[in-house]
This record gives sequence, structure tokens and C-alpha cells, in this order.
Amino acid sequence: MLYTVKEVSSMSKVTIKALHHYHKIGLLMPQQVSEAGYRLYGTAELERLQEILFYRELDFPLEQIKVLLDRPVDRSSILSEQRALLKDKVRRMSVIMETLEKTIRAVEAGEPMDKKELFAGFQSEKEWESALSEQKEYLRETYQVELETTPINVPEMNAQAIEAASFMNDMACALTDGVKHTEESIRERIREHLAFLNQHGHSVTKQDFVNQTRFFLQDDFHLRMLEDQQVGLAYYLAVAAEAYAAG
Repeated sequence: MLYTVKEVSSMSKVTIKALHHYHKIGLLMPQQVSEAGYRLYGTAELERLQEILFYRELDFPLEQIKVLLDRPVDRSSILSEQRALLKDKVRRMSVIMETLEKTIRAVEAGEPMDKKELFAGFQSEKEWESALSEQKEYLRETYQVELETTPINVPEMNAQAIEAASFMNDMACALTDGVKHTEESIRERIREHLAFLNQHGHSVTKQDFVNQTRFFLQDDFHLRMLEDQQVGLAYYLAVAAEAYAAG
């Protein structure tokens, strides 16, 4: 079945003018144009429009969306990437929303708010440098590796920190809850995490992830960090990574 531009606009809530513009720049081409000049769209075009709207929700510019959608990647992979990005945005918005709610409650109660809480989710570059200093010093002294973190992109670091904390918390819950988490759900969470990392400038393969978890088991600094969160987490993470890579 084919749909006119007016019908597509009604279904998607995208203006006819925007659909015409998408056609003009080659972002969303109609399946065919009738002899009378009407643009007609099929299922594949509607699916692509959905993907466009997900990226627009993430504030991607149209030019970048076109590049992303024109890659030789299947629809499932694109949607999975978008899910990871949208989840990241939801997490960031949750932090900001929580800060907003605390601020409103403080204002209504006429109480001063802790100055640090005013900017939760908006850490400064200086704060990030301080937070990373212990790890940087440890890597330098133990492995003679210099962790280069400047210049620091604060929003990006915040996003990655939220994802890292969320992932480790999910894995810790999977460890403690046991049967409540299926092998497939754990594999899916790992896949989401790696997709996030790759979308945020880290080229991480399944084997890279396995190697990283093995390193956590052998390195006192990182082992202590994981075990402080949940006893057995480092070993559980390594086993989960091995199973994911073998699948």
C-alpha cells in the first residue's frame, strides 16, 4: 500500500513542508512520484521516517542523520543504536529532573539548597579532573600509562558516567537476583552497553570487552572498585563477557 504525503504527514505528525524538504535533500525519498506529481510512500519509507524522527529526538542534524541512515547497516542495528542513545538521554534527563524537583521543593519550603545539589548533572571540567586524578595517578605509577582526558567534554563525560554506573548496577543486580535475569537479558544489556560505547567514541569489540573484564580481575585498583560495589561482581562480569563473546 502506498500513502500520499498528506497521509504520511497525518500519521507521523511531520509537516508536509518538512517531508518535501526531506525529499529535496535526499533524506527521505518517496517510493514513486505519480504522473500527476504526487509523492507516494511505502512501508520502507515509513520505517526510514521513523528512524529519522528518533534521531531528531536526539537532536541530530539532518545532514548527520542522512549519513547514519545511508550506512550499510540493517534496520535492527539502527534501532538498537537509537535505543541505547535514547536510554542515555532518558538517564541524563532523569538526573536533571531530580535536580529540578529538589530545587522546587526547596523554593516552596523556603529552605536554602545545598549548593552542590544545584548543579547535579552539570559537573564542571575541574570536578571531572579531580574525580579522575586517582585513577590517572595509579595508571601512571603502576603501568606507566598516561590517561589523556583533556580537554574534557563535560556533557559527554556525564553521559558516559551515567551509562557506566547504570551498566554496573544492572550487572550487580543480575548477580544478586539470579534467576530473575535470564541469560538473554544479560546478553542484551551487554550489547546495549557496547553499542553505547561505540556510539560515544570508543571502538570496543566483543573481544575488547572480554580483555577489559580479565584486566579488572587482575588489577587491584579496578578489582577493589567492583568488589566494593558487589562481592563477586568482577568475576561475574568476566564470565558474562566470555559468554557474550562466544554467543
